[in-house]
Amino acid sequence: MPIQDKPRGLKAQRDAAQEVAVSALAFIAADGERLVRFLAETGLSPATLRDAAGRRDFGAGVLAFILSDEQMLVAFAAEKGLDPRHVAGAHEILSPPVDPDATVRRPM
Repeated sequence: MPIQDKPRGLKAQRDAAQEVAVSALAFIAADGERLVRFLAETGLSPATLRDAAGRRDFGAGVLAFILSDEQMLVAFAAEKGLDPRHVAGAHEILSPPVDPDATVRRPM
């Protein structure tokens, strides 16, 4: 179910957002330069990519990578028939909540 269909319910929204993230990973992997850049920026290797893909926050990281480059975002959205805002929405859905107590506070 594409995210632009406004799925109802948290699970349906998360599933739709995960579909966008899987499509984004396929988009990245389809281009050697994008894949090399993705691996370099994430610190992953082809050998560790499969294990990383199993982590809960992986989809959010893939979408963050897509969102970090406007040209790539527009190309991905166009290829998949998505509005770029839906990619940003999928990222928001998949991003883990921020724990304000876990932030590092620096002395003034």
